[in-house]
Amino acid sequence: MTGKSVLQEAREVQRAIDLIELGARLQFLEAEVGLSRERLVRLYKEIKGVSPPKGLLPFSVDWYMTWLANIHSSMFYNIYRFMLEQVHGDRIEALVKSYRMYLEQVQAFGMEAVLDFTRAYTLIRFFASDMVQLTTCSRCTGQFIAHAYDNKSGYVCVLCSPPSRAGKTARSRRFTSLVEAGPAGVHAVAGPGPAQAATGQVH
Repeated sequence: MTGKSVLQEAREVQRAIDLIELGARLQFLEAEVGLSRERLVRLYKEIKGVSPPKGLLPFSVDWYMTWLANIHSSMFYNIYRFMLEQVHGDRIEALVKSYRMYLEQVQAFGMEAVLDFTRAYTLIRFFASDMVQLTTCSRCTGQFIAHAYDNKSGYVCVLCSPPSRAGKTARSRRFTSLVEAGPAGVHAVAGPGPAQAATGQVH
């Protein structure tokens, strides 16, 4: 904390509070917030009422390719790209704002969030490491997460071509009904670009 003004310290504390409330893990906080581990642990306990969870951060790219995870992750990342432009490249501010908007969109659909904050952060790291890419669906023109260097030609997204098991669970049936609603459904959020993703508009 040496050399930091009171105002800078207050900003760091507020950022830590925002991140903890969204579900950030201690490993993330230590990497992205300029506060000591001891202080972060105290903040976490005060906000959450429990000690920070232990364990490794998720590292599997394949999780993001499963049906519901791909829909939610693609929705989030399109919003994140839009927000990153709005906050002039501040990654953490963009992450916080885009994850909040993702939660708002999911709640508006009456759904539970599939993508937690840690996986949202990990997804951004995967993009930075060129492990995943956004690929445009040849049918709906929405942009969806795919493995890096996968063939983009003729790609069909998981909304336009859901797996046979989709719709068998109550949650899946609810999501499928939103998809079938057309522009008023999920395609409106994971649509043709980041601006449309953030506003829920399609052309």
